[in-house]
Order: sequence, then C-alpha cells, then structure tokens
Amino acid sequence: MKSILVPVDFSKQAKYAAKVAAEIAKQTNAKLLLLHMLELPTGIIDPSSFGNASNTPTALLFLKRAREKFEEFKELPFLEGVKVEDSVLFHKAYDGIIDESVKHNVDLIVMGSKGTSGLEEMLVGSNTEKVVRNSDIPVIVIKEDVDNFKIENIVFASNFKEENKIAFPKILDFAKLFNSTLHLLKINTIHNFETTKESSDAIKNFISGHDLGDFTLNIYNDISVESGVLNFAKVIDADVIILNTHGRRGLAHLFSGSIGEDLANHAKLPVVTFKI
Repeated sequence: MKSILVPVDFSKQAKYAAKVAAEIAKQTNAKLLLLHMLELPTGIIDPSSFGNASNTPTALLFLKRAREKFEEFKELPFLEGVKVEDSVLFHKAYDGIIDESVKHNVDLIVMGSKGTSGLEEMLVGSNTEKVVRNSDIPVIVIKEDVDNFKIENIVFASNFKEENKIAFPKILDFAKLFNSTLHLLKINTIHNFETTKESSDAIKNFISGHDLGDFTLNIYNDISVESGVLNFAKVIDADVIILNTHGRRGLAHLFSGSIGEDLANHAKLPVVTFKI
C-alpha cells in the first residue's frame, strides 16, 4: 500500500479516521493524504471570477483558516512518524474526494461517519454514503475512536453470488496485507432461507480457485442479515467487517428490517467496502 486518502472536516470523526489511517500507514509504510474541501456558497468562490474584489477576501479568509486548522491537526500525536501531505481545495466534498483519490492513485480511503445506529446507518448520510457507493477504491468507514487498531480478524459478509466475485481478489489482497484471518459469512434468515448444504456449497463454489490463507467458513442464522452480521462479528471479536457495494444501489439490497437498540453498539466496528 502506497497512499491513503483521509477527508478531513476537523470533526472528531475525522480524527478517528485519521488515527486509524495512521495505524495502517505505519503497518504498510504508506503515505497519508489529508484532504479538506472548502464548500463555499455560490458567489463567494467562483473559479471563473476568482480574483474579483467581491469574492477574493472572503475566499482567502476561509482558505487561511483551513490552513491554520490543518497545522493544528497535523500536530496530533498519532501522526508522529507518518509521512503526511495535506491539501485544501475549493470543491464539493464528494466530487473532490473521488477526483483526488483517482488523481493521486490512492490505495485506500478512510472516512469518518456520524451514524448512530445499525450497520447500514454507518454508511448513509451525505458525503460518506456517496463515496462508499461510487468509489472504485476500497473505503473504510470509521465511527468511533479505535485504540490500538489492528486487522487480525475480518468478517466478509456476502450472499456469495456470482456478481460478487469481481472484487474478491482485492478483498483477499487486503486480508493478506495484514496477515488476517478471513471469516466468510453467509447469513440465513426466515425470509431468505437456505439449507446449510446449499449455503456451504455456494461459499465453496465462490472461493474455488483462490488462495485464501487463513480463513473460516460460517453460516449464521438470525432475524435479519444486518443483525446476523453484527452478532457474528461480536461472537468472533472481529476487527473489521468487509462488504461489497453495488454503486448506485449501495448496500440496500443486503438489508431488510431494522435492529434493536441493543445491537446499535455492535455497529461501531470499522466497515470496509469494495465496489463491484
């Protein structure tokens, strides 16, 4: 891994994301690209009229303040010893994040989320949702402060259908990068029931021909796919959950119903998405 992009809005969630990204950078000798997008109201900053007396002072004031905040941000102790570059751009956040990730050929995007309940809730809301759905680069969504971040146990939750095979080699590369154990997980629900043999055969067919390293094969029954993923992750003390996303369709096809408040805290695990 060569570079990791971290969108920074100077919130506590952005700090949580940068902290995780810094740990990954230390483990992989990657460089961090910290990116702040200045979304100013139309008229305050217009590239076609930049330099006019009517908008330049205000735009420069915002730019100066962002630079000052970045200097403070880069002094956070967890960034010590990490190669860091920072950029402040006038751009809509979602477009800018996608454009910069492609421009710099980054390997990973790490973003904070303000979601408060459930697995799907972690991945919805403004820019995080848009990036997750549309980025061709893997995205890690961070919700809570994580101490001593590690990736030893990964849950890969899937329906193990043919269409999901596209991203599987990248998922394997990700797991091997951290020498992780990959826990393959198929959730069975009353609304989408399969026999154990059917589910097992589907998973075995899905992984056929791949070198998985350390892995386990798991079929878990629960009231919904979402609660099954969260409950299983808790049982094995997982470090991250990996999911596939379908771009415009997002993750909605994976979930039905909702989960109780007692499961909300279990959704605090980092979630990694790979677009297929």
